[in-house]
Amino acid sequence: MGTRRKASAATPGALIVRGVLALAALGVILYAVQGGEWGTVDLIHQTSRLARVKHQVDSLNHEVDSLKKYKQLLQTDPVMQEKIAREEFGMVRGSKEILYRFTEPDTGARKPAAGSRKSDAATKP
Repeated sequence: MGTRRKASAATPGALIVRGVLALAALGVILYAVQGGEWGTVDLIHQTSRLARVKHQVDSLNHEVDSLKKYKQLLQTDPVMQEKIAREEFGMVRGSKEILYRFTEPDTGARKPAAGSRKSDAATKP
């Protein structure tokens, strides 16, 4: 008749095999949740990056809108055109205004030669 096995305590080898299988199963589950390109942590990072990029796009759209408005003013507003002509290019309007431009003296400016008329007149008493 058949031999019957006794239900006895598991052998040390069987416990090691069960432990290895349990760790392997846990590793597979952990990789399925956390690992790979679409892991949970990576998705969290991507959502925060998406929020930053949307904020940057909104800021740039606002800047583009303000630059378009400024361009329109430059093309159509004579007061704005005159202001820029005065500030940026030093232009004046009309004959009533006198333009004074104060500049720093050039350090590399040419000095009059010894035989020039200005230097001769300055040295004579």
